[in-house]
Amino acid sequence: MKVFQHVQDIGDLRVALSEAQEVKRDRYQWQHLGKNKTALLIFFNNSLRTRLSTQKAAMNLGMNVIVLDVNQGAWKLETERGVVMDGDKSEHLLEAIPVMASYCDVIGVRSFARFESREDDYEEKILNQFIRYSGRPVFFMESATVHPLQAFADLITIEENKTKARPKVVMSWAPHPKALPQAVPNSFAEWMLAADVDFVITHPEGYELDPQFVGNARVEYDQMKAFEGADFVYAKNWSCPGVTRPEDYGKVLDDYHTMMDWCVSARQMAVTNDAHFMHCLPVRRNMIVTDDVIEGPRSLVIPEAAYREISAQVVLKRILETL
Repeated sequence: MKVFQHVQDIGDLRVALSEAQEVKRDRYQWQHLGKNKTALLIFFNNSLRTRLSTQKAAMNLGMNVIVLDVNQGAWKLETERGVVMDGDKSEHLLEAIPVMASYCDVIGVRSFARFESREDDYEEKILNQFIRYSGRPVFFMESATVHPLQAFADLITIEENKTKARPKVVMSWAPHPKALPQAVPNSFAEWMLAADVDFVITHPEGYELDPQFVGNARVEYDQMKAFEGADFVYAKNWSCPGVTRPEDYGKVLDDYHTMMDWCVSARQMAVTNDAHFMHCLPVRRNMIVTDDVIEGPRSLVIPEAAYREISAQVVLKRILETL
């Protein structure tokens, strides 16, 4: 595996899930794969779970790990061609990438959507430059449009906790005071559609995700109707994807105070099939989800976060096996 971006990059999901269980049983049996290999983890944006889990996964495999916070201690990087660099950016990404690649064997990159241009974000201009110019395998630690390590961990979580062969999984939009990217919901939708689940997406009108990720998923604008009989509820905010109105891309369409009915509470959970609650974290309590739901016995947010180590290790193991 040279690039990890989409669900198809992991191959057969049944095999990947079986491999995840094997990794969970013994995280340290493949240390020979990472001996004398270095993983460079590059963060253009903040991180807690992704940083810690990916670093731990690489160490489990015997790798050396270098973590670079681009905005803290590194030169400010210009990412666009044709720019006269007379501002505060001292180095261009096109020189920085091959230099960084010379110090490592594998590169992980985290770079969020900028919300300046839908076209630029959805073309993944920054991540694709790493793929093109580094000469190294590149895995996405959340990009402008996808977060595959999170979605893989989410799928592992569902697989571990399901009580029926084909559970109903509902992804629900929830209110938030800031404009958030679509990366997590995009990847969650993509991975659920590839898995054997009954998948439903619910959100207010205007927040329709890009069709390339929604596929044939059922979209229900009535949240309570969507929650009926659900086995898993995944709450997540996202800003307007700008599918039908590009000028609204990255915007919060409504004052969040008027959308608080979408906060996942006991009211919604009461119509489910005693559903498990999921969220990628960090979560804004009593906006995305109420205290009683996230602290309740059906909440999976902590084990879900713990599985981030397992999903990252499976991906890194696959990459190392190709070097």
